[in-house]
Amino acid sequence: METLGLNPWGFFVHVVNFILLLILLRVFLYPPILRMLDERQARIRESMERAEALRVESERAQQEVQRTLAEARSEGQRIIAQATEIADRLQRERQAAAEAEYQRILQRAQEDARREREQAFAELRDQIADLAVMAASRIIHRQLDPATQRQLVNEFLVEATDGRRS
Repeated sequence: METLGLNPWGFFVHVVNFILLLILLRVFLYPPILRMLDERQARIRESMERAEALRVESERAQQEVQRTLAEARSEGQRIIAQATEIADRLQRERQAAAEAEYQRILQRAQEDARREREQAFAELRDQIADLAVMAASRIIHRQLDPATQRQLVNEFLVEATDGRRS
């Protein structure tokens, strides 16, 4: 070996040192490093598991939010439909009330017109009677008492009414 430029005794010392170093590293350095690496691996695994759990929880929360939004939308649509139905019903009720009020006012107006017509006919009948009596009294040159005048006028009107109907 010396021909190769190697010192056998030095080579042996180096090999013993190297083996001793490997044993020391194996006994004192590798276990803490391996323990540290195992702990780090465990922390990384736990972090990954937590991240996965958070992702799953996030997806579940997102689904819950979507479900809640869908429920809120459907509830909103139901409320809008109900409000529309109530508005339509109120409109129909108001329209029916307005129609009833219109019919009541029309009926009252017709009754008022009938009463006024009857009153006008009665006044006209009285005026015609007064004119007829005045004309008759001038013709016969005498004055009749009011009761007799009314009786003559009523008889005249009955005859005139019967004559018109025939």
